[in-house]
Amino acid sequence: MELMVSAITSDLTTRLITFVMNKFSDHICSQEKVKRLEQLLLRAHMVVEEADGRYIANSWMLLHLKTIATAMYHGYHVLDTVKFKKNKEEDNDLVNDSSASCFANPLKRSRTSTVCTERKKKFSMELQDALENLEVIIGDMNEFVIFLTGCDRMTHKPYDTYLYIDNFMFGRHVEKQHLINLLLENNICGPPAVIPIVGRRGVGKRTLIMHACNDERVRSHFNRIFHINGEKLGEITTKNGDLSTRTLVIVEFASDVDDNDWRKFYSSLTSLNRGNKVIILTRVKKLVRFGTVKPITLDIMVYEEYRYLLKTLSFGSANPADHPQLVPIVEELAMLLGGRLIPANIIGYVLRKDLNVQFWLSKLKGVRFSIENNMSVSGSHPNELFDQGHPAHLKDYILYPAASTSNNAPKNDLPYLIFGDLLASKSFLPKGDFNLVSWESRIPPYTSFVHMARFRPSFAQDELESPLLGRKHPRPLS
Repeated sequence: MELMVSAITSDLTTRLITFVMNKFSDHICSQEKVKRLEQLLLRAHMVVEEADGRYIANSWMLLHLKTIATAMYHGYHVLDTVKFKKNKEEDNDLVNDSSASCFANPLKRSRTSTVCTERKKKFSMELQDALENLEVIIGDMNEFVIFLTGCDRMTHKPYDTYLYIDNFMFGRHVEKQHLINLLLENNICGPPAVIPIVGRRGVGKRTLIMHACNDERVRSHFNRIFHINGEKLGEITTKNGDLSTRTLVIVEFASDVDDNDWRKFYSSLTSLNRGNKVIILTRVKKLVRFGTVKPITLDIMVYEEYRYLLKTLSFGSANPADHPQLVPIVEELAMLLGGRLIPANIIGYVLRKDLNVQFWLSKLKGVRFSIENNMSVSGSHPNELFDQGHPAHLKDYILYPAASTSNNAPKNDLPYLIFGDLLASKSFLPKGDFNLVSWESRIPPYTSFVHMARFRPSFAQDELESPLLGRKHPRPLS
């Protein structure tokens, strides 16, 4: 009997030591992988930032740059997931009160252990995949870096010094380079090139154009840069008869245009100067038929890239590693906001003012409530409602789609509120109608997005349903 007990004890001891050693070995291996991932991300980020400050005319280099940037943002996502998973699991345990129930119920404890094991296995696979992907990208990057050194540097401006994340255009590396290349091409022997830029509301079409137009080479290439409304195509010939010099014409269309009107406008540009170029700025995809080159399509950011932007906006100059419980909140907000730039700037403005877990959770709860509320009534996300020109319900007020303005505020006497201050509970809702400034861009074209809002202490379901039923709505003030 003593021999049997000794044998069992020895076997259990051996298994325990093996288990502890394996766990320790896995932990060391995981730490080494995380450190390696951080090193690879540093190299990738360095190359992306360097490429963003140079003129890249080669289309294959631009394609390679997009691949590097995509892998980089995915790597940052995996890195945060692995580094902050412990806090995320602890937060979930607190919410679900699973830790107490596990000790009370052995079966539940077993299930929880299985779930944790599967989750760790998933994290390990994601970490390994990200590492392998970046290893391949970095391994194939030598030629790209060599060719990059042969590209001229761009002249940096004050807002390009990266002192503030909202002082420069985030992302769109390839689109910006492609647009600059098209603008600098010489087409003196043919009619003006027409470059369509298409994208939904608030994806950064104007910002992309102004960023390209503020480039030193583009400004020196064109004698004049002229902006017109698509509803007033005739103004360029009636008011500007001196367009014999090379001119860039930017036409913004809110709706489709008659083909005859476009042909008349385009022929007037052709007769004035062979070096003119046209940019079509619109949300209407049918207008790409007027383009002479492949259109530049701007869509919402992919989740990994958008999450990186939202995280940077939310933490500001603070180090996310000092606030690990806040990072999972950013991830959920990124999924809820759907890749839109204006909500990211609004939420980031609010969150970075108070790096408190309860404060961030309260804002997450508010965003989730607003989305669920609109989904239950209209079946649509607030972003979709704004895209379709319909209002959305946000807590105690009705918010109408924004009227974007550049240096021209809405002409009314209604009070103004900043959306961020309202969400941060620093402003009181006025009774009746008011102007709500959701975002004011700090880089050209310095666009302000101003909503007309209406105070509603109780939920007015009929006001939200009426656009879908064909009833008339008060139009946003402009």
